[in-house]
Amino acid sequence: MSKSTPRTSYRFRGITMPTSSHPSMLKLRRQGIRPTIHGNKLWKSSRLLIDYMNQNRPEHCRKVIDVGCGWGASGIWCAKTLGSKVTSVDADPDVFPFLEASAELNGVSTKPLVARFEELTTKKLAKFDMLIAADICFWDELIEPVSKLVNRAVKAGVKHIIIADPERSTFFEMAERCEKRHCAEVLEWQTKSPIKARGALMVLENA
Repeated sequence: MSKSTPRTSYRFRGITMPTSSHPSMLKLRRQGIRPTIHGNKLWKSSRLLIDYMNQNRPEHCRKVIDVGCGWGASGIWCAKTLGSKVTSVDADPDVFPFLEASAELNGVSTKPLVARFEELTTKKLAKFDMLIAADICFWDELIEPVSKLVNRAVKAGVKHIIIADPERSTFFEMAERCEKRHCAEVLEWQTKSPIKARGALMVLENA
């Protein structure tokens, strides 16, 4: 591959992660499908999340909810590597064709659900063993709804809650609330190969 040729995909911890230049993604864009709530590419925080789970295999992962899923890499990894039944949640319905294309590249599928954080009630969350998310606390106005989402997940009995972020101040404010209320842990994390990424994880084990 020449230096001028854009990379169309990466292999990362056992899955294929397409870039915006992948033919499947270009085809969707040509059809006029364009996500509007930042679901326009694979974000590096999903790699932090996947790398953490790869090194710390969750005990409870039969049913996973991937919140603010975007192109769905983290949930796809869970489906392929852990054999999880994954529900992929995003407020933007236009991300799901991109997620479906990504899942197809990896020979798996996930269940799409269009919903905002506030719509994920305690009753709905009680169906899941693990909640994962990446890059979901990027605005000040998201601190409160994400914090409350974690509160409901804990109340619902979700066993593992893992949220990744590139170390935004908004993420740390949300995580501090969860540390005080639920004894969550914040970890620095980085990956080196084949894709470099650096950030933080909020890990909450709900015994």
